[in-house]
Amino acid sequence: MWLFNSSIGRKVVMSVTGLALILFLTFHCCMNIVALFSGEAYNMICELLGANWYAVVATLGLAALAVIHIVYAFILTAQNRTARGDNRYDVATTVNAGKVEWSSKNMLVLGIIILVGMLIHLWNFWYNMMFAEIIGAMPCLSPTDGFGWIQATFSNWLFVALYIIWLAAIWFHLSHGFWSAMQTFGWSGKIWLKRWMCIGNIYVTLLMLGFLVVVLAFAFGCAPSLCDGSCGHSCC
Repeated sequence: MWLFNSSIGRKVVMSVTGLALILFLTFHCCMNIVALFSGEAYNMICELLGANWYAVVATLGLAALAVIHIVYAFILTAQNRTARGDNRYDVATTVNAGKVEWSSKNMLVLGIIILVGMLIHLWNFWYNMMFAEIIGAMPCLSPTDGFGWIQATFSNWLFVALYIIWLAAIWFHLSHGFWSAMQTFGWSGKIWLKRWMCIGNIYVTLLMLGFLVVVLAFAFGCAPSLCDGSCGHSCC
């Protein structure tokens, strides 16, 4: 099938899975922002999702999208390096005649940083929440106390620094990936390429700022609190 056997097909798969992941990040960001206003409301959302069958199915689907995106990224990078040496992505039609973006030349490095950050994020939240609920484990905080896990994570300044680096890497990756996907779909010309770059930069910037505000709000204690000190956790 051309989607899997041809270079263009693989780029289409990369673009579709990438845009799907951006949609998920948008939902995730909106959910996180709720925590800035009400811990109770945020935990209601966590309980609604939790380890329910539909949430588990959605998580498996999301994991499949991420794995496909990562595998195809490595395949395309290897192919591009073999075909053109150090030029990893064909961006000959970029706005700045012949000038290749830094993010375009370092997509693999950014991807590795994002992958490591994702594993840390899964350890801090998914492992202690959905996975713990599935296996019946009882960590210090309840698996449905998403608000408490945010407090615990971002009371540690090491995690705050790691998340800031992670979000910066995601910004660079998505700011390039967004308009690159539009180019793959054939939805760009000399005029529209500039527009897609502008739209992508604005959207991705707002998205990452949403995540960053949550991280910093909890790091500096500006978010509402539900912790009563009874669990003995570092968040208390």
